[in-house]
Amino acid sequence: MLLAIDAGNTNIVLGCMEHDKLRFTARVRTDRAKTEDEYALIFRNLFDLHQVDRRAVEGSILSCVVSEITEAICNAVKTVTKKRPLVVGAGIKTGLNIKIDNPAQLGADLVVDAVAALAKYPKPIIIFDIGTANTMSVLDGQGRFLGGAIMAGPRLSVDTLATRTSQLPRIDLDAPPKVICSNTIQCMQVGAIYGHAAMIDGLIDRVEEELGETVASVVATGGLIGRIAPYCRRKIICDDTLMLDGLRILYEKNRGN
Repeated sequence: MLLAIDAGNTNIVLGCMEHDKLRFTARVRTDRAKTEDEYALIFRNLFDLHQVDRRAVEGSILSCVVSEITEAICNAVKTVTKKRPLVVGAGIKTGLNIKIDNPAQLGADLVVDAVAALAKYPKPIIIFDIGTANTMSVLDGQGRFLGGAIMAGPRLSVDTLATRTSQLPRIDLDAPPKVICSNTIQCMQVGAIYGHAAMIDGLIDRVEEELGETVASVVATGGLIGRIAPYCRRKIICDDTLMLDGLRILYEKNRGN
């Protein structure tokens, strides 16, 4: 079995896979203050909760965008599974042709998403990862990683409004029944839900203009995509396991190392 871990700014997603079959998946909150022992306890309890034998784990792989917790998670995984995880970063074989100014700056999460999307969907591809930050990645018809965009995510946007203004409250990310609303909470929800959906639609249009061709696949993933994708007017493929699939592929590419 393989243990794949995606550590993001808000949540850590774990997937335990046997070949390409998920034995279990779990989501826990990212906490920069937790020690490796605390993370180890959480991971061990998740195996017990899902009645999966942690001793059957043959390898593990980690993608982490929170550098402060990388070592703690690595040590925790080794404590629980006796296997130190492969970390997505410099030196790992990806098979990507990265065309950005400095390929070393490309985030591990974007690398993993791109590897999975190329394996699963027709090109050209736009990938949206909707979470604390929204990211857009563009892969052209030859599969080259051209670049993308970074934006504040829906939750971060409304939380910033609540903390940086005197009269706007913290709200839930629920979609109002219409765009023209008559109370403060629903007006903020329109901006968070319909506003982000319109942004995704608009970015797709502009990417197609720059590429000079129709994008074959628009793939969306991330913890908040289920709140946004239903209100996009363009066809969006929601893939909840894109990151885990990418981690599995990268592990197979690099297991000999």
